[in-house]
Amino acid sequence: MLLTGHPATASRRYIRTSLIAAVSIAVLAVLCRIALPRPSPALVPSIRHLPLRGHFTSSTSHKMANTYEKERLVAELAVTRAAILTKRVFHQSTKGTLNKSDASPVTIGDFGAQALIIAAIKSAFPSDEVVGEEEAKELRENQTLRDQIWELVNSTRLDDAETEKLIGGPIKNVEEMLDAIDAGNSAGGAKRRIWALDPIDGTKGFLRGGQYAVCLGLMVDGDVKVGVLGCPNLPVDDSAPLTADAGANQDDAAGKGVLFSAVQGQGAISRALTTGALAESKSIKMRNITDPANATFCESVEAGHSSHDDQSQIAQKLKVGKASVRMDSQAKYASIARGAGDIYLRLPVSATYQEKIWDHAAGDLIVREAGGEVTDSLGRRLDFSKGRTLAENKGVVAAPRQLHAQVLEVVKDVLSKKEKL
Repeated sequence: MLLTGHPATASRRYIRTSLIAAVSIAVLAVLCRIALPRPSPALVPSIRHLPLRGHFTSSTSHKMANTYEKERLVAELAVTRAAILTKRVFHQSTKGTLNKSDASPVTIGDFGAQALIIAAIKSAFPSDEVVGEEEAKELRENQTLRDQIWELVNSTRLDDAETEKLIGGPIKNVEEMLDAIDAGNSAGGAKRRIWALDPIDGTKGFLRGGQYAVCLGLMVDGDVKVGVLGCPNLPVDDSAPLTADAGANQDDAAGKGVLFSAVQGQGAISRALTTGALAESKSIKMRNITDPANATFCESVEAGHSSHDDQSQIAQKLKVGKASVRMDSQAKYASIARGAGDIYLRLPVSATYQEKIWDHAAGDLIVREAGGEVTDSLGRRLDFSKGRTLAENKGVVAAPRQLHAQVLEVVKDVLSKKEKL
């Protein structure tokens, strides 16, 4: 614009013209918003229809990075698919059991589930690392066992084709299966995106027909952001109370099978475990109790995993009236998170034992997001940044937030009277 005349007059003309233009633009913007119809919700793609490979717009990428929607979806579907495989093995009389160097058992279900889950993670997040419990060395040397596992992996998929595509589709061949299993070799640590995976947590429970869980958690710079647990033998009904026999003689009949998940800061949910697309979710919360006498205790079946004698003393001091429920796996975390139980204790049995991060990452987050507190026996938060183990922690104390301090005080009192652990 060419301005003429006295400088002051020209300046006033310029300011007046600019203001008129600004007001006109604002009015036009308002009119456009009124005139243009809002898009139908049916036309807005849900997270289920967003591509897991390829490019995202910058706004979509930013939104998903903040909410971990994509990570949660991939984890839930990966655990669902792996649970289909474990349920098949659960019903077999022969489970291809091996004993690892630490004398703990591993089945063809462990290997197969690990392969399926890591393949899904690597399809969606190629740069992510995985801390997995199993490795494929034995399978590379044992063709019979390898062929058994490949038959399972090759024939296991979600029954919804579109959902199966979201986690990369089937594994293509035996070598790809073995490589997927071995991709669980991350050393863990305080940096990067690392998934903690236990393909069958509670293998002894799995073998004896009790509780077990397929467990997956995402840690970002050592902090757990996403947790998913698939528990095929727990009842779908979140209000079903735990009974003393919940850890034995179980099955995955109708009304059984639950998928639990949580994202940091977004609460915890449960869904019926399906064979394809995800079922509707329900928010879960721990029971709001302040008197430990009304609590239900959960503890490990194996005495080698947790000190039953110490837990009995603690229960007596807290005046807990019910018998404790002994069950395998992170199904204990899941059970207290939805209020079926209340307190989970896993007390140290030796001075040298270190808990594995894959045994706790998912359950720790789910309980905390459901309104609970999880610490070790000294009151320290579980630290998942120290590698493949909880090297800086001793034991686990999980309870409703309003009850945790009281439980922890008794735990410390009982353990202080023992030789140093």
